[in-house]
Amino acid sequence: MTEPKQESYKTHQMATSGGSALKRYQELIVGSSSWGRLIYFELCMLVTNLRGALGLLLRKLLWPRLFGSCGAGVTFGAGVVLRHPARIHLGDRVVVSEGCILDARDPDSERVLIIGDDVNLANEVMLSAKKGRIEIGPRCGLGARVIIHSVAGNPVSVAEDVVIGPLCYLAGGGDYHTGRTDLPIGQQGIKDLGGIEIGPGAWLAAQVTVTDGVKIGAGAIAAAGAVVTKDAPALAVVGGVPAKLIKMRGETESA
Repeated sequence: MTEPKQESYKTHQMATSGGSALKRYQELIVGSSSWGRLIYFELCMLVTNLRGALGLLLRKLLWPRLFGSCGAGVTFGAGVVLRHPARIHLGDRVVVSEGCILDARDPDSERVLIIGDDVNLANEVMLSAKKGRIEIGPRCGLGARVIIHSVAGNPVSVAEDVVIGPLCYLAGGGDYHTGRTDLPIGQQGIKDLGGIEIGPGAWLAAQVTVTDGVKIGAGAIAAAGAVVTKDAPALAVVGGVPAKLIKMRGETESA
């Protein structure tokens, strides 16, 4: 029997147990025990919520040094939340809009969130990789309030030129074991289904959900509101709950 995959890096546990409040803050938020990194992080946080041109300028000057790597011309809107920024890698000309959350809490890896060149993150996008990995390819656009989770070693990979509409949810590692009735589901561990892969040039319309273990092929489309629970081949158009094949792109349009 396969041992359940545990997601032990939980926020509540980290925030409430072990060491001083300062140590817990460093482990949970900063991702480093270095005093220098802590002080610089706190300095940068002073301008997090500063709006207008001055806020944009100061974040552009101060924030790049927070990250594992940060390309040229990156723009940070107001109210961006960072967790373990040294494990985040940003390409050139990335736009991180107001209220985004970039959470890279995996102490076993130095490359947890990787965002390629010319990626646009609209307002309140959440990229959360707790013991996971999220990679967004070049020239992708993520609409407002998109949520991408990667936990318990189930990665999410989004290839180049993908469009993800507002309010989409991609859940890498979102499926718990449920076989035992004597133990709460949340304590039974997360299944290892391999994460999510979105192929190049795909389009997820508004409010699409993609469950763990799913691969969406190159140039495929998921219609608005679809819940994609099975693989979608390249150039497929899928829709519904659960999503089913509607047609293949390139087929003759009906009148």
